Amino acid sequence: MQRRERTRHLIELGGLVQKAGLVELTDDDRATLYGALLDLAGRGRGDDAGDMLALWKRRGKRAFDAELNANEEVAE
Repeated sequence: MQRRERTRHLIELGGLVQKAGLVELTDDDRATLYGALLDLAGRGRGDDAGDMLALWKRRGKRAFDAELNANEEVAE
């Protein structure tokens, strides 16, 4: 059961990487993707970590909301 939940979680995270456009941006190069994610993790641990995480969260929420609104408009 735990393995299935972990697998689902990892698939969802991969979906976010895809949704953010990082796969196309990096031409599906795993080393570039990993390097970019390491850079983000470093920034998220920096001196202004709280501000950075809050900014990322706001941007993510806005993007999710915009996608939801676009999907609702298409359904109408």
